[in-house]
Amino acid sequence: MNAAVLDALGKPPRFESFPEPSAGDSEVVVKVLAAALKPVDKQLAAGSHYASPRALPVVCGADGVGLLEDGTRVFFGGPRSPYGAMAERTVVRRAQCFRVPDALDDATAAAIPNPGVSAWLSLKYRAKLAAGETVLILGATGVTGMLAVQIARILGAGRVVAAGRNEQTLSRLDELGADATIPLDKPDQDLTDAFRREAGEKGFGVIVDYLWGAPTEALLAAITREEFAIAGSEMRLVEVGESAGPTVTLPAAVLRSAPVTIMGTAGIPSWEVLADAFQQVMNHAASGTLRVRTEPVQLAEIEGVWERDVHGCRLVVIP
Repeated sequence: MNAAVLDALGKPPRFESFPEPSAGDSEVVVKVLAAALKPVDKQLAAGSHYASPRALPVVCGADGVGLLEDGTRVFFGGPRSPYGAMAERTVVRRAQCFRVPDALDDATAAAIPNPGVSAWLSLKYRAKLAAGETVLILGATGVTGMLAVQIARILGAGRVVAAGRNEQTLSRLDELGADATIPLDKPDQDLTDAFRREAGEKGFGVIVDYLWGAPTEALLAAITREEFAIAGSEMRLVEVGESAGPTVTLPAAVLRSAPVTIMGTAGIPSWEVLADAFQQVMNHAASGTLRVRTEPVQLAEIEGVWERDVHGCRLVVIP
């Protein structure tokens, strides 16, 4: 069969022939219909992810949409190594397959679960967003950030503030539910002032951070109090990504003066929580209340499109 085969870490996969998969106990062979090309796929192939492969060659692709032998269309995740989703066929555990709503096309069904479930879990299960709270999405112009804006609104946020680096995408986020936007190309003090202004007297209830680095430092400066004050409602900052930098400087005054809790995504939750989040995301996508832009590319083009930089859109590989 044909597949996107990774022969060396740090280089794009190539369109090559790969042995056919066969199913073991509790496994199924899936005929792949579509697989999204995500940042995590690139990190795994680059060798920069903690779960990057130790043995090569492997087929790229962490998840996708395909058909089981009985014709059931499913979203699947975690193919058994060395197989991956960017191939004509792959093999996964049957428990890691989820039925796809008929109303969703293959490209959307492949593109939306990974970022959508991540955003849903960050807002609902980690931050425990309550109805009426103000939410800041830091890194709102990426695919996951755009979905987080929509999900915050679905979950009952009273106000959604979107901060991002791509001004063209940022200007369209009001269509997805953002009440205010903050361009991140401002000088440090101007950016801090913008965060402080949008936080207002009550502050942000929930912050979902896909950037880290300098933008987060400007945010932390904005929420640091300069005088003794009665603590307000707790702010919960969920650190998800590091596309603006892997580290921040965290002055003690931030944690001593402001009621803020900083937490990570904490890995994979229970299977029940994950399945519920998946179902919610797919149902909202099927009804049109969650939207993602996609661009299909052919599997044979994988080496050429691997490093393409696309803003607010997910490339979807079609075998």
